[in-house]
Amino acid sequence: MNLLTINDRMAEYPPSYYAAVSHQLGMFPKANGALKCDICIVGGGYTGLSSALHLAQKGYDVILLDAQRIGFGASGRNGGQVGQGQRLDQDELEPLMGKDDALKLWKIANQSVDLVRKLAKDELVECDFHDGIIHADHRKRYVADSLDYAKKLQDDYGYDKIRGLEQDEIRSLIDSDAYFGGTLDMGAGHINPLAFAFGLARMAKAAGVRIFEQSLVQDIEQTSPAIITTENAIINAKYVILACNGYLGDLNKKVASVVMPINNYIVATKPLPLEQREKLISHNYAVADSKFVVNYFRFSDDGRLLFGGTESYGYRFPKDIARKVRKPLGQIFPQLKDIQIDYSWGGTLGITMSRMPHFERLKGNILSLSGFSGHGVAMATLAGQIAADAIAGQAERFDLMAKVPNMRFPGGTLMRTPLLILAMLYYSMRDKL
Repeated sequence: MNLLTINDRMAEYPPSYYAAVSHQLGMFPKANGALKCDICIVGGGYTGLSSALHLAQKGYDVILLDAQRIGFGASGRNGGQVGQGQRLDQDELEPLMGKDDALKLWKIANQSVDLVRKLAKDELVECDFHDGIIHADHRKRYVADSLDYAKKLQDDYGYDKIRGLEQDEIRSLIDSDAYFGGTLDMGAGHINPLAFAFGLARMAKAAGVRIFEQSLVQDIEQTSPAIITTENAIINAKYVILACNGYLGDLNKKVASVVMPINNYIVATKPLPLEQREKLISHNYAVADSKFVVNYFRFSDDGRLLFGGTESYGYRFPKDIARKVRKPLGQIFPQLKDIQIDYSWGGTLGITMSRMPHFERLKGNILSLSGFSGHGVAMATLAGQIAADAIAGQAERFDLMAKVPNMRFPGGTLMRTPLLILAMLYYSMRDKL
């Protein structure tokens, strides 16, 4: 099973809203012949593009390979939410890592959002950063913990951009009876994710990165220098960065035993008038709820509701994605249950058992960074900067992220699909309780 083609055509972006409105890049060439570089990066999403950009800015000769197109994977298909913090809350990280390392992980997460804000302002990056994410509790019993957590971040971490929301306020911000409270984080925000990926590619190219598309890596010899083989090229590189996330396939079985691909789905409605948008979600905030199978939604720059969620029990996309996503959309916003849907698409992301990213030095000259578990717009972008720093000899942040424990899936890659089905069934049932 090849996740690069099982649901998509080669060299074509999915029929997403983002692909329709973003200023697309011209096609980059395929890698061809005998090539040589300081660093070869495999994967043209946020991690790969950010690694390439930051390494080129440090003076390294960089080649970036993508099996499809730049931003083709989760980086160009996601909900566009730039979340603050790590994928696990600080309440979970403190006993797992100790308070000192938990604080360092919080600072790293802050840096990730700051980096996206900074990069989005570059003239080559054609997207706007919009402030504010509401984390909405779909059960009343969750609200007290959310209010306590906001206060903890204020008191223990000095983070004054988050505050708790009681039921009356959250329902004044979101026109839905589905939520009972939560938090508002003004340090987080949302962007057009594919436009952001395209912008990173323009910046990387301008910095001197050699970018090749439709260049599937078939083999990596873990020698020094490493030898990377594609259909038409052999590349010698002092260092290799694996930045494949959910599209790693069988390229490295050690990483594949820790990072599992899963699918998620998004729709874009017809454009809505400003007055209706403001009533549905005030102040153009993004929203993510407390379900394990998360519902997440926001408005596009031209006023469409972008709504993502629903579970998937296999790797083939549903035949009718719009119908599948319309169900949770209608549960959150019954007033929109029959709204016209103009775009619907699916995508594959990488998750870990802990939901924390997986950073690993596979050999002294081969790094892997993946498994962002739905929290990758910010963290995957920063991961590229962290990888660049590690290669340049400043590995403190990489080593800390690599220190986070990540279990391998029982049974390795052979058991991932049945485990995925069981887990999704379990958590889907739990979300209903």
